[in-house]
Amino acid sequence: MAESLTIQTDDGSFQALVVRPDTPGPAPVVVVVQEIFGVNAGIRLIAAEYAVQGFIAVCPDLFWRVEPGLSMSENDEANWKKALDIYGAYDFDQGAADVLKTVEAARTIAGGNGKVGLTGYCLGGLMTFLGAARGAPDAAVAYYGGGTERYVGEADGVKAPLLMHLAGEDEFIGPEARKTIVEALAGRPNVEVHVYPGRNHAFARPGGNHYDKADAETANGRTLAFFKEKLG
Repeated sequence: MAESLTIQTDDGSFQALVVRPDTPGPAPVVVVVQEIFGVNAGIRLIAAEYAVQGFIAVCPDLFWRVEPGLSMSENDEANWKKALDIYGAYDFDQGAADVLKTVEAARTIAGGNGKVGLTGYCLGGLMTFLGAARGAPDAAVAYYGGGTERYVGEADGVKAPLLMHLAGEDEFIGPEARKTIVEALAGRPNVEVHVYPGRNHAFARPGGNHYDKADAETANGRTLAFFKEKLG
């Protein structure tokens, strides 16, 4: 069942898609943060899968200040250009604050058990890392967060358990960037990083051009087990 949650910020409000499990009783929440294409069909599919697994999925609209309700496709050239233009002007600090407002709202959502996980893909992967470094989700899972290497100096702020998935042949996170991320997070008892050799960026996006079924299932299986352990 899908609905909408209004998130209030200092400069306005925005909507977050909410997808609930069919099973009754208090459920943990997973905040699912979009790629550069908005809360589109792929993100909705991921949210629906979390609901099947017994979580309440909450998907914030990160581009609300530009154009609320954007849902774009990677297979449309005009959508790609629009997404990259928005991303190029995007305020990452403001975005991270929006994500943390969503986490805060998710803690008291009707039907929730008070536990909130945070996950995201591409842009959302970076927002997940920043959310874990600057806020207090109960657990976080970042998928190939572009630009994370620029923010690894904030790693000491990550207190919650963090799981990170990186693609070995990521065209947006090159070898040096990946090395910077892995080395900055190595040896931290609350952080687990997995690199998937041969995979491209967005290998875990359902229906994406670089989707790899085997490694997507491996990554998602790790994510599900992680959230079930940390969120109850």
